[in-house]
Amino acid sequence: MSGSEGEPRFPRASARKANSPVYHHGVDPVTAFVLAGGKSSRMGLNQDKALFKIRKRTLLEHALGLAKASVGNTPGNIWIVGSSKKFAGFGPVVEDFYPGQGPLAGIHAALSASATDLNLIIAVDMPFLQPEFLSYLIGQARDSSAAVVVPRTEKGLQPLAAVYRREFAAVAERALRAGRNKVALSFAEIQTRIIEPDELGKNGFSEELFRNLNTGQEWLEAQQKLIAR
Repeated sequence: MSGSEGEPRFPRASARKANSPVYHHGVDPVTAFVLAGGKSSRMGLNQDKALFKIRKRTLLEHALGLAKASVGNTPGNIWIVGSSKKFAGFGPVVEDFYPGQGPLAGIHAALSASATDLNLIIAVDMPFLQPEFLSYLIGQARDSSAAVVVPRTEKGLQPLAAVYRREFAAVAERALRAGRNKVALSFAEIQTRIIEPDELGKNGFSEELFRNLNTGQEWLEAQQKLIAR
């Protein structure tokens, strides 16, 4: 899985639509979903990335730990999106309704199964994410009426480290049925709050957070960096 994607044409403004109401959701519950699908084919191995180990923990266990630190660990608020056969031993699992159609299908499955309006979505192969950033992201979503709150780096939007409202499920389903699988292209259809690079920097968050692992070299570098912490 990769964090950044081709972007749709919509204003860079992270503001809400004109005249739209602003809701303050200071106590809104949040469900976290870890997208665990995806093979490690670019690493030269026929194994799920989620099961790669760093510091004696699989990437999936690491991501679930991030989710727990960000949303707590009450029953039903942390889920894995992927194969029940492979991942049921790690926690509750929801499977894609549109298998083989990438991360957008995972987001759709998550939102369709969720019992909360706000939902944190993170990819399993982004081990540099930090609870402080995810908590900030959730806070911005609670203070916004946007359907999606997503960071943008110099490399583009990062839709696999974002907060989605359940209403995005309908947008995702239309796109999946039409064969449009790029997550960010669907943002033009809904109200989107973008956390721009300058906002990330002002709050002490670097682009390093969004590094994802696609090659064997990236995995080795990440392993060395995380072990050194």
